[in-house]
Amino acid sequence: MAEDITVKDAPVAGGTKKAGLLNRFDNPWLNWKFLSGAGILGFMFFLIFLGYQLWDTDLALSARAPLNLPPVGFSNWRGQEGIPEHPLGTENSGRDMLALWIVGTPRTIFVGVVAATVGMIAGIILGFMAGFLGGIFDDVIRLAVDIAITIPSLLVLIVIQAVLGRVDLLTMALLISLFSWATPTRYIRAQVLSMRESGYVQMARLSGVPVRDIMFKEIMPNLLPYLAASYIGNMQGAIISAVGLEVLGFGPQRIPSLGVAIFFSIEAGALFRNMWWWWGVPTVTLSIVFVALLLISLGLDEVANPRLRKAN
Repeated sequence: MAEDITVKDAPVAGGTKKAGLLNRFDNPWLNWKFLSGAGILGFMFFLIFLGYQLWDTDLALSARAPLNLPPVGFSNWRGQEGIPEHPLGTENSGRDMLALWIVGTPRTIFVGVVAATVGMIAGIILGFMAGFLGGIFDDVIRLAVDIAITIPSLLVLIVIQAVLGRVDLLTMALLISLFSWATPTRYIRAQVLSMRESGYVQMARLSGVPVRDIMFKEIMPNLLPYLAASYIGNMQGAIISAVGLEVLGFGPQRIPSLGVAIFFSIEAGALFRNMWWWWGVPTVTLSIVFVALLLISLGLDEVANPRLRKAN
């Protein structure tokens, strides 16, 4: 049996740290922010999975449920009480809000995942080319990034979708990804510029390692926490763009999603009719998703930057 490793008393700010066991499993990825955010999203997807198994998701379609029922434990302006058959209530087209939540939440997140993935892949390629190769590559890519960042992406997306008409979720995600590459490109370029002069990179160059291998086998593994944090930020921006387009009426309105639910609630005057559950369910869900992604991003920042980690 391996013996426990002990450490001697060590001076720390404000006193002396007593001797104790060395934590062999000290892992920066196991910080509470990252675990909390991942746990929230994991629990949400677990509930969605259970919902698909236990609930009739066809109730997310119109005319499948009674109209304007409140959640269980509440009553609407007509004095109708919520019923267990529709625990989160229904809206004025006969859609069950629980079924809408089960079906719409993963579709909204799907848009963010696709747009962030496409934008991140482009950002990695362009960022590494600009930061490591430099020269004309750096000049052209920096100019393209500066131009892309100054473009009002939501306004351009509104114009494009107005021209295209109704689009599906995948097409909307790809359109959003057209504006999701600039920020990670700039971020990755800055990191690569600081790492390309590292000793191990210089040694790899002297050893004749191909440029592609240096970029993607030597530098990239050390940037994984930074890349993950950038990916999460990209996903947040993509979800905001998708929901914004849907709330403005430019999304795929026949496909249930959180943004579409908010759009129909605004169009039907749910706020003035005191149908708070209609817009409240998707709004609270989006808030929880954004809080979870923020916690994950903060946790990844601690993984990437040891200075942010608090001493135990």
